[in-house]
Amino acid sequence: MFQINENYLKLQGSYLFSTIASKVAAYSAANPQKDILRLGIGDVTLPLAPAVIDAMKNAVEEMAHPETFRGYAPDGGYEFLRRAICEHDYRSRGADIGTDEIFVSDGAKSDSGNIGDIFGMQNRIAVCDPVYPVYLDTNVMGGRTGLADPLTGRYEGVIYLPCTEENGFVPQFPSERPDIIYLCFPNNPTGMTISKSELQKWVDYALNSGSVIIYDAAYEAYIREDGIAHTIYECEGAKKCAIELRSFSKNAGFTGTRLGFTVVPKQLMCGDVSLNDLWARRQSTKFNGAPYIVQRAGEAVYSEEGRRQTREQVDYYMRNAACILDGLKAAGYTVYGGVNAPYIWLKTPGQMTSWEFFDHLLERAAVVGTPGSGFGPAGEHFFRLTAFGSYENTKAAVERICSL
Repeated sequence: MFQINENYLKLQGSYLFSTIASKVAAYSAANPQKDILRLGIGDVTLPLAPAVIDAMKNAVEEMAHPETFRGYAPDGGYEFLRRAICEHDYRSRGADIGTDEIFVSDGAKSDSGNIGDIFGMQNRIAVCDPVYPVYLDTNVMGGRTGLADPLTGRYEGVIYLPCTEENGFVPQFPSERPDIIYLCFPNNPTGMTISKSELQKWVDYALNSGSVIIYDAAYEAYIREDGIAHTIYECEGAKKCAIELRSFSKNAGFTGTRLGFTVVPKQLMCGDVSLNDLWARRQSTKFNGAPYIVQRAGEAVYSEEGRRQTREQVDYYMRNAACILDGLKAAGYTVYGGVNAPYIWLKTPGQMTSWEFFDHLLERAAVVGTPGSGFGPAGEHFFRLTAFGSYENTKAAVERICSL
């Protein structure tokens, strides 16, 4: 008889955002007259920038003619997009990344889950707590962890890096040596970040310990303060120890269009084996590439008009973040984030658990957020709000919360 992957049975409940969707759907069915304001899932709401739409239309027209029709994309992505990425995301910041070190994909979430394919099962991972669920859950699925402790929620065999109010939500170096370290800055869910000098310390730690860093830079476009690295490759030695994940979802609104990329430097080696070669082999075997039309849209993000238009969109969302941050602070809530990221990390009032506060907001104010405990045990008594709604809905949601 066939066998299942029993590692899936180790997972705790359903995927966080599926649980939220089910709860909201049930509430909506029972209260059809309620206008629900959603500050939960980090999905953008503004339409794609005009420059992006024009590029997609032109690419669609190309697909209608034999002489310009495109079939399968190159394994790593079209050269025109990889060149634009190199120039604007890396070389403009002093990072010498080559086009053959960039692998275009359908998004950072996919790559976050798939990157584990090139690493052995014996590797021990370290994750921040709280953490974006995909990092941990995909390693559970892959068999790199033991069972979860029913009392703490923590998995055996995982090194947790607590990010708490006491340490400013910044992970500390672990006492045990990890093989793979997941870092995300600006952080999802806390909205916090670290300075370039602090990130350099993590690079130095990885180089000294023989670890590899999986660095999620999906929110770098939201960085407003000086002294914060937009890419880990601004740090000396990072090309020898770090893989970077990037997304077009939040900087350019591609959540429904789907586009991202992963950088695997050629200097990143395990003994005499190149991780760049392994990832190239993995992608060529399991992935047929992002569509030509979408890659042309991605190229347009880097045009002069595209950069201006997408920057205006990011500014719009950051205006929402300031609205949430300032409004809740004025009402007496303890809040973090919202300065270099589109996320606000709210401390739940009194002794409410994060799911109790979720229910409280939904039932009393018809506002949806994300319970902090869904991101890990250290997220308990915190709550994530996103700035990706309209300004009008964001302002109305803050007013509802403050009136409770």
